[in-house]
Amino acid sequence: MELDSQQQAARTWFESLRDSICAEFESIEREAGSDASFDYIAWDRADPSGDGGGGVRGVMKGRVFEKVGVNVSTVGGSFEGDFAKTIHGAGENPAFFATGISLVAHMANPHVPAVHMNTRFLCTTKRWFGGGADLNPPLPIAEDTADFHARLKSACDAHDSGHYPRFKAWADDYFYIPHRQVHRGVGGIFYDHLENDWDADFAFTRDVGRAFLDIFPRIVRRRMAMPYTDAEVAQQRVWRGRYAEFNLIYDRGTLFGLKTGGNVDAILMSLPPLAAWE
Repeated sequence: MELDSQQQAARTWFESLRDSICAEFESIEREAGSDASFDYIAWDRADPSGDGGGGVRGVMKGRVFEKVGVNVSTVGGSFEGDFAKTIHGAGENPAFFATGISLVAHMANPHVPAVHMNTRFLCTTKRWFGGGADLNPPLPIAEDTADFHARLKSACDAHDSGHYPRFKAWADDYFYIPHRQVHRGVGGIFYDHLENDWDADFAFTRDVGRAFLDIFPRIVRRRMAMPYTDAEVAQQRVWRGRYAEFNLIYDRGTLFGLKTGGNVDAILMSLPPLAAWE
């Protein structure tokens, strides 16, 4: 797949961010006395042109990270049928390009919050960045929630004082499970169709990734040795069931991946290893 300078720069960043995050998560496993490491599997996107791109699925199952997936992909082609009309800038021309990183971590200790982070760059007849990060604790701890939001706010404020309140509200609205009438977690930020100034929007997207890499490992290290009970594990698994419901019913990223011929295992790596329903 031939990329222009913007597409290549975005791809290079997402892949380098993946490398930094995975190295940090493996370091946490070492601190816990585990030798768990990421297992990487490359995949190619099926496309009539034979050049639809692909990605790499990375998964680790360890002592601290019960299951964590960190995926990168760079794909292109054409949206099929009416799905094109649902994508920004693809209503008249279904051709697209997308590159990004997607991460979901489910933790062994129920006091350590699960987390989701995704940032991406898409091209149709328009070009834009999107993504965000949100914290999903089965057993919320106010200090962790406050620190997570404060770090994301500082990343936002460095670019535009209006970003954080707007993107926090967007996350609160998006990460909501209507049939349960509850939020998926304690929020974070979510943004899409950021297309005003490419250099500025790319810089902001990089800072979102750096903010995540800074704050989430600190929260993990703070909580990973806390004692927990069987009852708390049971509560964690019920919460995970709701997380799975959101991802399978409402998540736009899941739908996008399935509709564009992505790797099914990579798309569904967000599902928890063990869950329960009451």
